[in-house]
Amino acid sequence: MRHREIYGGHWRNNTKRQSSNDEFAKRKKRDRLQLAAYRRKLARECMDKFLIRGGKALRGTVAISGAKNSALPAMAAALLTAEPVTLHNIPKVRDLTTMSKLLAFMDAKVSVTEFPASDYVIEAPTLNHAEAPYELVKTMRASILTLGPLIARKGLARVSLPGGCAIGARPIDLHLSALEKMGVEITTSHGYIEARVKNRLRGARIAFEKITVTGTENILMAATLADGETILENVAREPEITDLITMLRKMGAHISGDGTSTLRVQGVSELHGTEHRVIPDRIEAGTFLIAGAITGGDLTITHCAPEHLGSLIAKLQAAGVPIETINKCTLRVRGATKLAASDMTTEEYPGFATDMQAQYMALATQAEGASVITETIFENRYLHASEIVRMGAHISIDGRTAVVRGPTELSGSTVQASDLRASAGLVLAGLVASGETTIERVYHIDRGYEGIVEKLQAVGADIVRVHASGS
Repeated sequence: MRHREIYGGHWRNNTKRQSSNDEFAKRKKRDRLQLAAYRRKLARECMDKFLIRGGKALRGTVAISGAKNSALPAMAAALLTAEPVTLHNIPKVRDLTTMSKLLAFMDAKVSVTEFPASDYVIEAPTLNHAEAPYELVKTMRASILTLGPLIARKGLARVSLPGGCAIGARPIDLHLSALEKMGVEITTSHGYIEARVKNRLRGARIAFEKITVTGTENILMAATLADGETILENVAREPEITDLITMLRKMGAHISGDGTSTLRVQGVSELHGTEHRVIPDRIEAGTFLIAGAITGGDLTITHCAPEHLGSLIAKLQAAGVPIETINKCTLRVRGATKLAASDMTTEEYPGFATDMQAQYMALATQAEGASVITETIFENRYLHASEIVRMGAHISIDGRTAVVRGPTELSGSTVQASDLRASAGLVLAGLVASGETTIERVYHIDRGYEGIVEKLQAVGADIVRVHASGS
């Protein structure tokens, strides 16, 4: 096992607690300078591009990485205990690097190894900073997941209002109102949420007005250390939430109802360390299923969880895409003899994932007839449509509904990614387009796909990454 990096040791250049106000101020200034340097590094990488020459059928095997959307709450959950937490199957993506630096800012130590697999060891015996600064939070909305664990463990938290993808409003009001019912005093000022609770959180009955994945995760984590029972109603049922519950149980939490719309959490006085392997990334698996279908190829998708892909598989099969379940962790997809248009509506799990909408739109451009796509989760998630239209697609948008008429012969063009999943949709369009496609702002895709260029190259795609330096 080769050690790769430790966040928290070199992130702060001291290991002793400083008692004087002057020393604390110096340390805080040093932390923020290091955060600013990290932001400048990200800014340089924002200029990278993908060059794709389409028209090649993808053939071979693709191994799916761990789920980013499972690893992020798992890392936040490590703040709930003073003991070490070991996480396995962590994907090498930018969001998790950002979360590592965020935990390090709070005085946790994150040790990362990359062989034989990507593992994280998180140690947070003390949390000298109960703060998530804007410099990090603005790049990743999932930073809000530290709010629940911080308030549960420390009794206070200061978290910047979140940033991230420009796909529509994702208000955190549901998080805050739930915490208030648990006894938290909350104020917002200068772009920060400031939360404080006297003594311990108290159990409460919380009915979410709207299904929220991060809200469910945040309040679930907070409730594990609350005094008494917390009942959460109208919760999200995504596999990533079930995975978080599995991990929290290993840490000593008492939770029931996973997989249903109601969770019951009996708070405990403390949680202990654990070892946990995060689930496969169902969105990455779905993206490669569509990659095989759209290029007329033959891909075997390994290290996945077919049971998490039921809605997508059913929709692709309805469109004529042959998909075969080889075993409990392997799927095979081939190009359709004739790809037929099929309507799709995004829904909360177990419905069709909004994170697969852009990829499905790319596939619909190659289907015979009109496909009606309805986006019910986010109100601004069609930014990629205008870019695919620049490649020759026939797409019309009316509010939350998009009509895609095909089949259309796409042609290579220069397009710009607007968010994480939009960038994946543009890659798929580029794989089937004639000529060369240039995708700009690919830093978005780095947030959630591990080694996507290398994985596509390995199955025959003509795709390269051009760095800002031109190398």
